[in-house]
Amino acid sequence: MEYNDKLARFRQGHLNPFNKPREEKSPREDGELETSKDSPPGSPLRVPEFPERVMDLGVSEDHFSRPVGLFLASDIQQLRQAIEECKQVILELPEQSDKQKDAVVRLIHLRLKLQELKDPHEDEPNMRIILEHRFYKEKSKSVKQVCDKCSTFIWGLIQTWYTCTGCYYRCHSKCLNLITKPCVRSKVSHQSEYELTICPEAGLDSQDYRCAECRAPISLRAVPSEARQCDYTGQYYCSNCHWNDLAVIPARVIHNWDFEPRKVSRCSMRYLALMLGRPVLKLREINPLLFNYVEELVEIRKLRQDILLMKPYFITCKEAMEARLLLQLQDRQHFVENDDMYSLQDLLDVSSGRLGASLTDIHTMFAKHIKLDCERCQAKGFVCELCKEGDILFPFDSHTSVCQDCAAVFHRDCYYDNSTSCPRCMRLNLRKQTQEPAEGTWQQ
Repeated sequence: MEYNDKLARFRQGHLNPFNKPREEKSPREDGELETSKDSPPGSPLRVPEFPERVMDLGVSEDHFSRPVGLFLASDIQQLRQAIEECKQVILELPEQSDKQKDAVVRLIHLRLKLQELKDPHEDEPNMRIILEHRFYKEKSKSVKQVCDKCSTFIWGLIQTWYTCTGCYYRCHSKCLNLITKPCVRSKVSHQSEYELTICPEAGLDSQDYRCAECRAPISLRAVPSEARQCDYTGQYYCSNCHWNDLAVIPARVIHNWDFEPRKVSRCSMRYLALMLGRPVLKLREINPLLFNYVEELVEIRKLRQDILLMKPYFITCKEAMEARLLLQLQDRQHFVENDDMYSLQDLLDVSSGRLGASLTDIHTMFAKHIKLDCERCQAKGFVCELCKEGDILFPFDSHTSVCQDCAAVFHRDCYYDNSTSCPRCMRLNLRKQTQEPAEGTWQQ
């Protein structure tokens, strides 16, 4: 009989939903109290709030009833009420039980639903300005981003996060007020220059054994936090401010032509990324001997000098202006302004060979327009006045020389053989001398 009693209790606790009587009411509606486990088999039982896990059918007696917590609510007010009810149910259920775990899952879904239906007037602002950062709220639901402040994942489904449009600093909305580092773009705008000393280390004692950015206690023994050195600034940072990011160091490139990436802090990585395309490196002043050891730099300098000589032709040519030939160098605008300024990206492209190939193609296209395609540009060529032979000469030709005084173009051999005199300079001086006495006589 004891076995039959247990079997009856088990069947009453796991009723088949298809055999459920229609006139059966919930204890909440008729006021009946839930009976204890020791009640006799014939006593009424309260329908469980959460379904028991049945391995064969996957259903229980309340599977088709309304879920606890108003999970089907679609109104914001109903969702908030459902969330409070679900919280109360979680507190009442036994800890680490299956019912409590199911209730937690439902609470998460309710909060996600509330986040989707939340009133935009109650939402966080789309833009915030903190320490010169211009933070804009992101709409992406990606979970692959990491907060730059707390170094934890950003769960885009349930968390609001912002990105700075200047330095691309990412953080949670809750971390915005904890930021202590100003925007790196403001430093780039006010101080566009590199640290040209290779890893200028000063030691942890000069930093008072604290992180150079957040001032957290650090040490080389990783107690209480590991001290990580930035190869660009030479300073030490904590693990939250130094993620072992790799970057090319400008000082090592200029002095040693070394492009091996090294570990830098987050702040230095953003600064170097923003400075990558800025032409602030004057190689002739910083390290003029570099041109003696890197042949590619000599070729690039010659191509840039030729492009500067071609620029006056394009400015005065209608066809060239309509074709916008100079826009071929819009990514490197400094190439049509001077021949001695370089960016770190230029040096990277020189090392890989991309800059030499692209600049040679542009040089060929420019020369073809001036010497072959455009009659107006051809008419601005020169004839060697020393030998008065040969084709039309242009200042960017490899076999020519240009007079430094009058910009006349000659064959290189002819110019060196008659370097003491320039026919055009002599003619201009003679014309100037004949005009001066005439003007003096008119004034009398």
